[in-house]
Amino acid sequence: MIKYFLSLVFFLCFFINYAQDSKSSVLFSVEDDPVYASEFIRVFNKNIDLVKDESQKDVDEYLKLFINYKLKLKEAYSLGLDQKPSYIKELSSYKSQLAKNYMSDSKVTEELVSEAYNRMINEIEAQHILIRLDENPTPADTLNAYNRLLKLRDRLQTEGFEAVQSEVHNGKTVFAEDLGYFSAFKMVYNFETAAYNTPIGEVSMPFKTRFGYHIVMVTDKRASRGERTVAHIMINNQNKETIKEDPETRINEIYLKLQQGEDFESLAKQFSEDQSTAGKGGLLSPFSGGQLSSVEFENQAFSLEKVGDISKPFKSQYGWHIIKLYNKKPVESFNNLKPELEEKVQRDSRSKLINESVVNSLKTQYQITEKQPDLSYFVSILDSTYFTGVWMVPEDFNGEKTLIKIQDKPISYEEFGMFLVKNQRRQLSKMPLETLASSSYNTFLEQKLLQYKEEHLEFENQDYANIVGEYRDGLLLFDLMESEIWNAAKNDSIGLDTYYINNKESYYWNERVDAVVASSAKKSVIKKVQKLMNKNETPEQIKETLNSENEIVVIFTSGIMDKQHQSLPTDFQFKTGVSNIYKFNDAFIVADVKEVVPKTIKTFDEAKGAVISDFQNYKEANWILSLENKYKVTINPEVLEQVKEELNK
Repeated sequence: MIKYFLSLVFFLCFFINYAQDSKSSVLFSVEDDPVYASEFIRVFNKNIDLVKDESQKDVDEYLKLFINYKLKLKEAYSLGLDQKPSYIKELSSYKSQLAKNYMSDSKVTEELVSEAYNRMINEIEAQHILIRLDENPTPADTLNAYNRLLKLRDRLQTEGFEAVQSEVHNGKTVFAEDLGYFSAFKMVYNFETAAYNTPIGEVSMPFKTRFGYHIVMVTDKRASRGERTVAHIMINNQNKETIKEDPETRINEIYLKLQQGEDFESLAKQFSEDQSTAGKGGLLSPFSGGQLSSVEFENQAFSLEKVGDISKPFKSQYGWHIIKLYNKKPVESFNNLKPELEEKVQRDSRSKLINESVVNSLKTQYQITEKQPDLSYFVSILDSTYFTGVWMVPEDFNGEKTLIKIQDKPISYEEFGMFLVKNQRRQLSKMPLETLASSSYNTFLEQKLLQYKEEHLEFENQDYANIVGEYRDGLLLFDLMESEIWNAAKNDSIGLDTYYINNKESYYWNERVDAVVASSAKKSVIKKVQKLMNKNETPEQIKETLNSENEIVVIFTSGIMDKQHQSLPTDFQFKTGVSNIYKFNDAFIVADVKEVVPKTIKTFDEAKGAVISDFQNYKEANWILSLENKYKVTINPEVLEQVKEELNK
């Protein structure tokens, strides 16, 4: 039994060490730069589900791509692209943004996210009165505003909002406004909190935001409108190519066909000019209130009550629309919305609460006491010029002395002095110099604690380090590819011309037709159209014959069309003359083909975009070969086999 146990322990230790060695070993090197198996395994596992090309899911094939990636990075560093000021600035900015996700208090964040969701599922209708004040008002101004709002609060409860508004609102120092309905994240956090904590029909006590002092009167609370799924038929205001009549006439013709009982999805497939949705019968992705850029479209969508309801034609900034309601549902569940809410909380004024919690935690971590250092020296050099924004440190300023230490990093008098200079503002409300020095130190300390944490985050958090590393490499590769391939290919006119001449058979127009296509829900109507087309009647003459003011039975589309055009069925015969009748998109069509335009080679100008793209790929392939010759790549076959075994488990 003991022998068996010892064997098992030996096996487990061997297996663990083997697994660790396979990850910490060098998989390959580019010149003298090692690339560890752990990095390859991590990147492979991270990207495997995103790779569409099945061949790239093979370890050997992916290794080739990874080696090419490292060769490009080697060249980028060799060219000194990591020393470019623009690169350094952008990487620094990204690291600061990313660090925010790793420097928050998860418990406080969770509470704020839960609170935000509970507010999102209800909307508040409110009115408010604001008395504008500076961010640092004098005690007298604060008391005056507070007392004045108390009196206005009593008047709101007895006289009503409109009467008080007409008297006090001046749009400069006093604002009395009807805010309509809103929910979480629409107002600053303090205001939002006061509104949600005030019962319907009541007025809050005065409260402060960065704008001044408010009172808020809540007039209604209702459940949020939730989410809508609709389809639409759109006629673009700008399209003059295939439609002869004006967009409003066109949309009204389509609406009349709907009233005649024709299928919405079929008409959307035939006539909607929103190409991204026409093939799906006009169906849009679900959306909630405030999500769309068109207020008119959103209001029309939320005005539809029953699934299947269809709106009248209406105009937005994008064109004319008819919409049909497919689904309506309430606000999503908390779990579904949680990631989005977390992001919003980080950007919102709520973040100050998280920041305070983080700073307190860092004070504990770095053993910073609540007791402030001796600030008497700074009090002695401050004066009234600070409140007019022109204060400077004296010439004999003692900046070398250490003010505080965060771990092993000393923070000097010089840094705090420069902080004071930088953060003074004109027209700052006066306060005792001791209070000024103390409050400034608190802000300075918070800033330095967060800065220290951010500077050391890459060494403390591996996940953060990995993401920063990927972004760092991505920036370098973008600069490298832009200078060595993309711009070089675009500007190499001789190379582009030569590449086009050698490969022009790859660039061509498919066979097309110049045609007029008639569409109707009724086959009997299309048969009549076919006869009239054979008599050489124009679309205008045919519409005059078959359509009436109260009934639109046929709609025409004309222009140059290929086999993929939305008006033509896939089996349409490309030949001149009046076509056979086809059943297509739950309707019937017939076409008068004026001309069949044969498959032709594109000119260089017509194919230029594709030629540039292909030429860039050609240059890149040759460039990679030159990098392989320039930098020696050495693969460790034993480690590669270990990696394969691990990835193929």
